[in-house]
Amino acid sequence: MTLFHHSSTRSALQDPTPRRRSWRELLGAGAAAIVVAVLAVPALSAPPAPTEAEVMAAYIEDQSQSLVVPQHNASTSIVRDTFSATPGIQTLAAGGTNYDWARLVLLLGGWPQTESNITVITRWMRQENYVDSWWNRNNPLNNGWGSGGGGGLGSYVSLVSAAENAAEALHSNPGYAEIVAGLAASAPTDVIEAAIWASPWASGHYNGGAHWSYAPVPVVTAPPDAWG
Repeated sequence: MTLFHHSSTRSALQDPTPRRRSWRELLGAGAAAIVVAVLAVPALSAPPAPTEAEVMAAYIEDQSQSLVVPQHNASTSIVRDTFSATPGIQTLAAGGTNYDWARLVLLLGGWPQTESNITVITRWMRQENYVDSWWNRNNPLNNGWGSGGGGGLGSYVSLVSAAENAAEALHSNPGYAEIVAGLAASAPTDVIEAAIWASPWASGHYNGGAHWSYAPVPVVTAPPDAWG
C-alpha cells in the first residue's frame, strides 16, 4: 500500500496536462495589457503642428538667395539730366522791372534769355528812354510798329503789348535781320549792338555807337498798371 501511494503521488506530479487558469487571472492579464496599450498611445501620436514663425523661418531658409557683385561693378555713378525753367509772361509781368521786360521781348521773339542778350536789350532801352522812366508811353524801345505813332512816338496799351510788337517788328523788317541773327546766336554784345547801329531802327544810327553807353543798367520797376 505504501508503494502504491508513492507511485500515485509521483504520477500526479509528472502529469503533463496543463492547469486551467481562472477567469480572474485572465481578466487581470488583459487589464494589464490594456493599461500598457493606453500608456503607449501618447508616444505614438502625431507631433504638434509647427507655429507660423517656424513655417516662415523654414520658408526663408529654403528660398533664400544671394547675389555676388564683381568688385569693379560695386559702385556705379549715375548722371542725371539737369532741368531749368523759363519764366512765362505772367511771371515776368509780376516781376515788373526793366530786366523783366527785356526777358519778355526775348521770350516772345523766341530768342535765348542769356546774359548777353539781356544786356543788349536793357542798354538799348536806356538809349531810347531814360532809365527811371523806361516804361514811358508803354513803349520802352520807341517802336513805331503797331503803336499808332510815326517815328516810334506812339504808345501801347501795356508793356506786354509793347514786347509783342517789338519782337514782331524785329522778325518782320528785313533791315533787322542781323539783329535777329545775333540774338538767336546769343552773340557777344558788341556784335549785336553793331547790328542795331547799322539797322534802320533809329534814323541817327546812334551815331555809329558813339552815343551808346556801356555803364551798368540799374534795375527799375515800372508801375503795376503799366503792365496791364
